[in-house]
Amino acid sequence: MQVPAQAIEAYDRDGATVLRGVVDEAWLDRLAGAIERDIERPGPFFHGYDAPDGGRFHGNLRIWQNDDDFKAFCLQSNMPQIARQFLRSERVNLLYDQLFVKEAATSNRTRWHNDQPYWPIRGWQVVSVWVGLDTVTAETGALEFVRGSHRWDRWFQPETFGITENIDAYERNPDYEPMPDIEAARSDYDIVTWDIEPGDIYVFHGMTVHGAPGNSRRDRRRRGYTVRYIGDDVVYDPRPGVSQPILNDALQAGAPMTSTQNPEIIW
Repeated sequence: MQVPAQAIEAYDRDGATVLRGVVDEAWLDRLAGAIERDIERPGPFFHGYDAPDGGRFHGNLRIWQNDDDFKAFCLQSNMPQIARQFLRSERVNLLYDQLFVKEAATSNRTRWHNDQPYWPIRGWQVVSVWVGLDTVTAETGALEFVRGSHRWDRWFQPETFGITENIDAYERNPDYEPMPDIEAARSDYDIVTWDIEPGDIYVFHGMTVHGAPGNSRRDRRRRGYTVRYIGDDVVYDPRPGVSQPILNDALQAGAPMTSTQNPEIIW
């Protein structure tokens, strides 16, 4: 697939963009089945919670390692080719994949954050593709992005999602700063969002500040599946404060990311 030049320009300028209809029905069906399997029998990195209004959040990561359909999508769909064009990279590696299911009546917000402080990597060529499997609107939890925030060069302290009493679960990194209360001062920020349909994808940089409202609908779930890809300039950086499940014992600090856990995409 050839990504439109204006989409790459928007990504470079704003840190996020959307592509329409790039995941076909066959892949959507395979992903839908894999998601139900993970909900029924979660993998080792499951993280979820019950919402106070009756809903439930189901999250998991590195699920491609436990399910052939997730693995095929990460490595054999058109996602790596799309990522390569945004990364402008000769080499593309899989960082990891992640599942975000907000069932109906899961009103908990996804807090504002940027992703790269959570990850044990250093480099600029970092992109996420977020696949919608349902109609996603502000009511159900459409992602919101602070336009241009990927170029702030500000690293915000990681925090847990959904369970506020564990807000300090991540090791504090003295080089990070607290996330501003963007929700309380929305008019101070240039926030962009898009409604999407099944098969559309959000594409955004690892440093772009983003969040999402809860799913206030009582008749519709919101299934999002994200794949993270990295390019030539990314190396391993296991600094304080990163997510433990993303650590990789096979790599030394400063090493290129190619490993069993982070396979290079073969074209």
